[in-house]
Amino acid sequence: MRILKENTIGVFIDIQEKLFPHMQEMDQLEQNLITLAAGLKVLEIPFLVTEQYTKGLGFTILPLKMSIGDYSAIEKTAFSCCDEPQFANILSTTGRKNVILCGIETHVCVLQTAIDLLQSGYQPIVIEDCVSSRKLSDKHTAIERMRQEGVIISSLESILFELTRFSGTETFKAISKLVK
Repeated sequence: MRILKENTIGVFIDIQEKLFPHMQEMDQLEQNLITLAAGLKVLEIPFLVTEQYTKGLGFTILPLKMSIGDYSAIEKTAFSCCDEPQFANILSTTGRKNVILCGIETHVCVLQTAIDLLQSGYQPIVIEDCVSSRKLSDKHTAIERMRQEGVIISSLESILFELTRFSGTETFKAISKLVK
């Protein structure tokens, strides 16, 4: 299945101040998330941002906030984004069926969101180098489970170029600059 930008939306899941420092490969993850946000903006793909229980976990990390720019986070207490009515309503009004997922933690909120999206008729695409957990074994187990369930697993560079489609354009040049 080809992933086309006209039918795609991104979701940044719970990349929050008090949880993020405990993630594996945190520094590379932060860079990848910032690059993904910048790439989606270049491609004019909309995205949603969720925050889990901000009273306890804080808000989206500042470097990502700065990269995203103006946004309104959807606060949730359910692990799956799909169990938050505001998220489900906003997502359904976009009419987009391909949902790029990134964030934390892979084996909890990302996994449950991906499975619920599948059951609701969406095609989740998890960007493997844009998700993490406190333990790498949890991340790997969750990736394998999602793959078995029918979730597409991709990488940052792969998804950005797939959405770009053609070389020789200004969009291609901008995306190339981001991933180098």
